[in-house]
Amino acid sequence: MYKIIILFLLISISGFGQQNKEIEKPIHNLFLAMKNTDPELMKTVFTENAILQTITKDGAVKNDSIEDFITSVSKFPKGDLEERIIIEAVHTDGNLASVFTPYSFYLKGKFSHCGANSFQLVKQNNEWKIQYIIDTRRKDHCQEIK
Repeated sequence: MYKIIILFLLISISGFGQQNKEIEKPIHNLFLAMKNTDPELMKTVFTENAILQTITKDGAVKNDSIEDFITSVSKFPKGDLEERIIIEAVHTDGNLASVFTPYSFYLKGKFSHCGANSFQLVKQNNEWKIQYIIDTRRKDHCQEIK
């Protein structure tokens, strides 16, 4: 009986881990695309009508265009942009996933700023895509991610 319960738990944990890897894939690909200055890969991670926002120091919400973001990133030499993240939480319900990631951002190998990203992803055509990103940015009280 115990063997059956343990087997069931292992299968459940394994399936959950695989689901998280699928959800996390577009997030990791976004930062890989930034680091490698790969606009084509970057385009594949977003839904058609994705939203990108930043919370400013005074609490205002600034909207950015995904197209402008991709164009801006594409102007940097390969390796100049690196965002290191820690995935702290993944929550799912059907075709919706929410992922929270503190980060440290490096420009040309030097620490620039830190903050947190909140991603909302949707599963479309059996593939997870980023629908919404909102982030914070600060230079103080940062714990660099190695």
